[in-house]
Amino acid sequence: MNPVSVRALLVRGMLAGLGAGILALVVAYLLGEPHVDAAIAFEEAHSHDHGPEVVSRTLQSTAGLATGVLVYGVALGGIAALAFCVALGRIGRFGARATAALVSAGALVSVYVVPFLKYPANPPSVGEPDTIGKRTTLYFLMIALSVLLSVAAVVLGRRLAPRLGNWYAAVAASAAFVVAVGLAYAFLPAVNEVPPDFPAVVLWRFRLAALAVQCTLWAGFGLLFGYLAERLLLPRAASERQTEAGARTAAAS
Repeated sequence: MNPVSVRALLVRGMLAGLGAGILALVVAYLLGEPHVDAAIAFEEAHSHDHGPEVVSRTLQSTAGLATGVLVYGVALGGIAALAFCVALGRIGRFGARATAALVSAGALVSVYVVPFLKYPANPPSVGEPDTIGKRTTLYFLMIALSVLLSVAAVVLGRRLAPRLGNWYAAVAASAAFVVAVGLAYAFLPAVNEVPPDFPAVVLWRFRLAALAVQCTLWAGFGLLFGYLAERLLLPRAASERQTEAGARTAAAS
């Protein structure tokens, strides 16, 4: 992997992150925003301190949401592209598309799903303002532990593969990852600040929507970046496949 290829893959990763961010934005707006509105209505109904609205709710749910999701997608796309450069050819004999899919799936699990199971996403009005610093620190600590344990599991699997074979090495590394994550869950403090009368349906659906946004983001990135990376690294093979697909389509018609 030469510096020119890394730079080109980084740019393509950011573009793929932007495209995936647009898909995630649609999901966030359609699935997440109604539950955010419901949570805000609950908060307003139970709070007697209604200060001035600095940023309107309309701006938050449109331009604010778009800016946050798209910047997030571009940033993670660039980081994932660099991870792809490291992983390509080092985690098995996988092509560009398969490696991009594995990196995306691994990022989804380590960056979001594992921390989500310990500290799930909460809508507005859930959580004490005085503990926001502590909760943020715990969440990012869980992300860091999850990513480090994921990398360690990959290294362990590669070390065990010559002795156990690829299948059993993958099973052993996955089991070690699950045990390590379980220990992290046990030792890190729990956070439970949901108001007793908060609607359970709103909380559950908000968390499902948050999970759907992340799944859309990483699935979209894996598909888009895999396509762009393959065209960069194997331009002739990609063009030949497109020519064959066009010929089959013409023959069928």
